[in-house]
Amino acid sequence: MIARGWVQAAVLVTLGGFFVLGFLAFRTYEAQPPIPDRTVSASGDLVFTGDDVRDGQKVFLRTGLMQYGSIYGHGAYLGPDFTADYLHRSATLVREAHTGDGSADPGERTVEEYRANRYDEATGTLVFSDAQAAAFTELTGHYADLLGSPDGKQGLRPHAVTNPGEVHDVTAYFAWTAWTAAAERPGHDYSYTNNWPSEPLVANEPTGHTVTWSVLSLVFLLVGAGALFTAFGRWNFLGWHHRDQRELRFHSPDRVRLTPAQRTTAWFFLVMAGLFLVQVLLGSAAQHYRADLASFFGLPLDRWLPYNLARTWHTQLSIFWVVTSFLAIGIFIAPLIARGWEPRGQGLLTKVLLGALVVVVTGSLLGELAGQRGWLGELWSLLGNQGWEYLDLGRVWQVLLTLGMAVWVVILFRGLRRRLQQESVANMPWLFFLAALALPLFYAVGLLAGPDTQFTAADFWRFIVVHLWVEDFMELFTTATVAYLFVLLGVVRERVALAVIFLDIVLYGAGGVIGTMHHLYFSGEPAEHLALGATFSALEVVPLLFLTVEAWGFLQIGARRHSPSSTPFPHRWAVMFLAAVGFWNFLGAGVFGFLVNLPIVSYYEMGTGLTANHAHAAMMGVYGMLAVGFAVFALRYLIPEDRWSDRWPRIAFWSLNLGLAWMSFATLLPGGALQLYKVVESGYADARSLGYLQGGTNVFLEWLRLPGDVVFIAGGVLPLLWMTWLGVRHRAGRTRSPEDAELSLLFTEVGPEPARAGDHDGDGVRDDDRDGDEAGDVARRDPEPPATEAVAP
Repeated sequence: MIARGWVQAAVLVTLGGFFVLGFLAFRTYEAQPPIPDRTVSASGDLVFTGDDVRDGQKVFLRTGLMQYGSIYGHGAYLGPDFTADYLHRSATLVREAHTGDGSADPGERTVEEYRANRYDEATGTLVFSDAQAAAFTELTGHYADLLGSPDGKQGLRPHAVTNPGEVHDVTAYFAWTAWTAAAERPGHDYSYTNNWPSEPLVANEPTGHTVTWSVLSLVFLLVGAGALFTAFGRWNFLGWHHRDQRELRFHSPDRVRLTPAQRTTAWFFLVMAGLFLVQVLLGSAAQHYRADLASFFGLPLDRWLPYNLARTWHTQLSIFWVVTSFLAIGIFIAPLIARGWEPRGQGLLTKVLLGALVVVVTGSLLGELAGQRGWLGELWSLLGNQGWEYLDLGRVWQVLLTLGMAVWVVILFRGLRRRLQQESVANMPWLFFLAALALPLFYAVGLLAGPDTQFTAADFWRFIVVHLWVEDFMELFTTATVAYLFVLLGVVRERVALAVIFLDIVLYGAGGVIGTMHHLYFSGEPAEHLALGATFSALEVVPLLFLTVEAWGFLQIGARRHSPSSTPFPHRWAVMFLAAVGFWNFLGAGVFGFLVNLPIVSYYEMGTGLTANHAHAAMMGVYGMLAVGFAVFALRYLIPEDRWSDRWPRIAFWSLNLGLAWMSFATLLPGGALQLYKVVESGYADARSLGYLQGGTNVFLEWLRLPGDVVFIAGGVLPLLWMTWLGVRHRAGRTRSPEDAELSLLFTEVGPEPARAGDHDGDGVRDDDRDGDEAGDVARRDPEPPATEAVAP
């Protein structure tokens, strides 16, 4: 169905991207900052050991501090970035000490002590100056007060970390990260973190790499965008620019009979909506801490639901509810792809998967509570919380979630195997299945990051999940699913849909795989990660630019059809949610993403409100809207015609989009811009301090977000929950038997299209306009019959 050139390009681009990614993984382990066996003062006194640093990382993860503050800018945004905070506080103490002892230039002496790398690899010993060692002792007391406060009122639960040994270890961890941020990498004139964070006291400022690759990435963006628009303006690669004059006759969704597995997806969507509601309520609670740190309208919320636990659950549930919808839509459309056939026992397997999903979600959330409270002892990382942002869930739950997605792939394979046997691997049924198979495979990569893994290496594997799994392979599954839905609806030809999928693979493979490194500019990686990450993350914007322009035409194809049917198009609001995905993909992932991806911008803004703005607009705007759109599509069949009303999806659509826009433009974007200015003006540590966040302007902006949140929850999430409840309550009475496969035909009939000049086979495409030699196309299907036909999925 597609020219070989598309397949070859997709394979070569993907293999090339992963070859470079493998090289960067090797360099991560080769060049990550060392952990000294022992750190001593110039006088020979022991300050801390390498085991103290490793144990401190475990304290940091177990108590959920990455969901309170951050290390190297990665983590949560309420508490301080502990790397920058320790560096600034210790440098201040060292400078005061040198001022007190009469040094001629205490500032220059402070810079020299921090920039000098006094680590001896042969002996495994790092030497601090006496002033640095004294600062460590004093800051141990500071972090004991911060983390062990009996009053709370700073986002953490009271007495969060009180054991003196644990306080010492976690302070050692902060001190080690601060050392890597200032000490020059051997053979270079910049630190292990490429001179991040911005800190005048130790002469940390952007490196030549940071500035140079920022400029070049802008050049690559302009060249890539220009080349792509030139190519697609000159040649009609995708084939939808002509007018398709086939007639579509829409049938009522009541004529579609559902399989047992399809009926079970109603429960998936109800669970999805319930998790969505809990997630946004937790997000509102976490956001309230930024408006009022002391209490929740007079209630001491930090005693029952501290910020780090609320944010842990909030980020985990964002993955859970989106994945639940993706699992459900895959199961729902599998019988349609299989032309109405479903194997026996498929419904039972789907119910087992749903039960397993509920167990994993419930178990992981309770485990994260127990782990952060210290109730699980040595089992905290297995059954509780591993503590890595987005991979907080315990190792057991992480494995079970991966296995659950593998079971989902088995369910899809059982339902599709007859169809797959008849198809080329380059055709849509196989592409849909392979896109689904990639989801558990690449989520499993997160298992390489454990509590014992050094932060730099752990962050590399963590962002394979956060970026590559989400922005490449979920994007691929999304593209394959949406394209297939349009094919099943009869509004897009299969060849056109295939071209869109392969275009997605080529463009996102070219930028997205290596572009993962844009998260790792300043995490202790060598400079090549910065160079390649900046270059290829700039290219990530190119497909967003192009596909946003093309997506409007893709989504509006149905509107250009002549339809004599008395039944209106039943999926208007599902398609509207898909249109919203295109908008937020461009704005949230493209504009806001590129805004923070430039190394010179990321150097100052990472871990600020601009990062949160990009994350919310991209995650909710793209994958959240997709998940809701998939649910609305399936619910159109699950809810009987006499119970369906367009009012509910209409209210949900406008409320979710207006609420998200309000969140972004009223609070996150202006607050992030002000915080970026503060970083440039006063340094990163000051801009991330609780004192700055609790300033009058920031508090006003946080309260300004409240109306948008109310609209989002009351007008968006609650109507969705009601629709999913209707889908469960009223889905009975429309199940078909396996012998009634013909009753599962979709609701569209396609009429003949008048022949066009140069079109001899009646498919609506000029024969001399085809992309590729049709004689070389693999697994060609029988030509479409000229008479009116029912669209068989």
